[in-house]
Amino acid sequence: MSATPESLSDQAYELVERMIVTLELPPGSVFSEGQLSQRVGIGRTPLREALQRLSGDRLVIAVPRRGILVTEINVAEYLSLLETRMVLDKLIAEQAARRATPEERGELRALSISIVKASLHENSDAFMKYDKAFDRILEKASRNPYAYQAVSPLHAHCRRFWSVHQHHGSLFKSAELHATLMTSVADGDAIGSGEASDALLSYLISFTRTALDLD
Repeated sequence: MSATPESLSDQAYELVERMIVTLELPPGSVFSEGQLSQRVGIGRTPLREALQRLSGDRLVIAVPRRGILVTEINVAEYLSLLETRMVLDKLIAEQAARRATPEERGELRALSISIVKASLHENSDAFMKYDKAFDRILEKASRNPYAYQAVSPLHAHCRRFWSVHQHHGSLFKSAELHATLMTSVADGDAIGSGEASDALLSYLISFTRTALDLD
């Protein structure tokens, strides 16, 4: 069975977002739809739909007569992004702790182990994969589509920032904080999940200020 246009658009979105987040398409780089279509092996129509979504996420900008520009990281905007994430992430974590299914709780427990193992091996690629999987499970488990639709693009910006500045942070510390949050949600501890979410975001804010030499 061939893929539907919607699934191709989703595939294109996931592929290009990953290329941006992992710096395969670094900030400030410019490409054409045709070049990217060949690169990802997906036609222009679903790719164009994906790029429109990424433009809404503020990860790319269409520049007349130049092509598609990958946005730079704006320091002031990024700090505002983290402030917004702190509010939304806490809401999602608390709701997920209350509403997650047994299957989702099991997935979170397994991920909490995997993400720490990845950090112990200094495997950033695996860490990022588990981090995104965690976000997806948590967003779904919250049963709050408005909150997770608002926060999902913010997570992509944060993963990209980490890719650029990870030498200033501790992969193990970040993994530990993620694992604590996963476990709290899996245990159905809404209060603990909110506290764990705040602790993770506080670390990310501290990491950002260190990376940008703002202290």
